[in-house]
Amino acid sequence: TLADNLKMLDKICESVNNADSPSNISGVELNLACPNVIGKPIIAYDFDQMDSVLDAVSKLPSYQKAMSNKQLPLGVKMPPYFDGPHFEKAAEVLNKYKDMVRYVASINTIGNAFAVDTVAEMPVISSKGGFAGLSGPAVKYTALANVKKMRELLDESIDVVGVGGIQSGSDAFEMMLCGASAVQVGTCHWTEGPKCFDRICSELRDIMKSKGYTSVDDFKGKLKPWSKDGAAKSRAAKKAATTNSGDDKNSSKTSSGGSGTDMTMICAVLAVIIAVLLADKFGVVSI
Repeated sequence: TLADNLKMLDKICESVNNADSPSNISGVELNLACPNVIGKPIIAYDFDQMDSVLDAVSKLPSYQKAMSNKQLPLGVKMPPYFDGPHFEKAAEVLNKYKDMVRYVASINTIGNAFAVDTVAEMPVISSKGGFAGLSGPAVKYTALANVKKMRELLDESIDVVGVGGIQSGSDAFEMMLCGASAVQVGTCHWTEGPKCFDRICSELRDIMKSKGYTSVDDFKGKLKPWSKDGAAKSRAAKKAATTNSGDDKNSSKTSSGGSGTDMTMICAVLAVIIAVLLADKFGVVSI
């Protein structure tokens, strides 16, 4: 319930506000987008309820104290939106609390996906009759759209954190081009482990270096409008990459073919030597 969550937030704020016992809590993210609470709707799809939750948080005395000391940044996890008026209404509510909300994380999972286990002929998961949130690469393009729209509609004081389908430096680069100040990685961490963070960061640095960027601010939120010149440039780059890949394969085949010819010659020479030795043994020829 809201009361339970406010009680938990109050305890967090009291810990942060306790000067005698420094806290390791650096921020709080309100999840108003969970699709997996049985019997409960997604809060941020009900804009009046979303407003009332943020209003209740803003009036919590312990949070007001933490906020006044700038000790507890507040983020809001958002669900995916698919319709223009919904983007606008969500941004309107969030902007109302721009002095409190430090960032929004877009997106949470797409609710009510379903997967089937064809061997057992049953849902893949047990909860909610098999219905669950969809995450990973399948949601990236929805996430990009939400990041782009939120960055366009939110007050500039509210950062946008891109979430959904990020598994490479290129994915992170796309999110930041659309306006994300940072990204969150979930599914990739689950499948690859914590080493994915260094890999993604390394790949992002390589992309930045290839484009001459020295800072995220050089390209964050600077997605260019579609143009014929841009499309032609992209096609040329893809064609060059395909050509280079083909050259590498042909080079590999040539190298492999050369090695095969050399091996054939060696085998032929060995066969002649063995034949001569056998002939000498049986007196056919004399060495």
